[in-house]
Amino acid sequence: MDSNTFDPPAGGVPPVEAPLRRTARDALKIVIVGGFGAGKTTLVGSVSEIRPLSTEEVMTEAGEGVDDLTGVHAKRATTVAFDFGRISLDESRVLYLFGMPGQERFRFLWERLFTGSLGAVALVDTRRLADSFHCIDRLEAQAMPFVVAVNRFPGARPPLDRVRDALCLDERVPLVECDARARESSKGVLIALVRYLTRLREDPDVREGTR
Repeated sequence: MDSNTFDPPAGGVPPVEAPLRRTARDALKIVIVGGFGAGKTTLVGSVSEIRPLSTEEVMTEAGEGVDDLTGVHAKRATTVAFDFGRISLDESRVLYLFGMPGQERFRFLWERLFTGSLGAVALVDTRRLADSFHCIDRLEAQAMPFVVAVNRFPGARPPLDRVRDALCLDERVPLVECDARARESSKGVLIALVRYLTRLREDPDVREGTR
């Protein structure tokens, strides 16, 4: 298996979608970034309480020589705009998730998707670690608070301290691991981000000294 792909429920029955509460008043936004094939669409799909909006298109021969498939040869589709999901936090607060495309040619979308975001998750595939550098650099350039989540693929399990060193990631930036296919695991990533944002709000000095 070359990639972590969200598996629908047995029998192909879609999950029951939760309607947006009438009491919802506050909309919160976070973005999911990462390299090509890191699992952004999968993470959004696994944790969203609604059927996620996905703009994936089947990859064709036109992408040969443009998209590097090293390590993700089984990948058959790619996001061409963004992924969108929703989570109700409580009676009044709703969290919206936006998954960004990873390829360089879609980078013009980033500025707009960053607008109004509270923070971000940088999803990392350790088989293609170099793809993560431009994402993290972009988040830092935008002064966007973020956590890094290592999406654990079969056969690629370097310890987190080695991943931190390889990414030159400041010790203050949370680094967690996950399986983007699993709802509870994906929720854990979002909880880590919320906790980090809370720490920053309570003590802005937490961010001082980060790269």
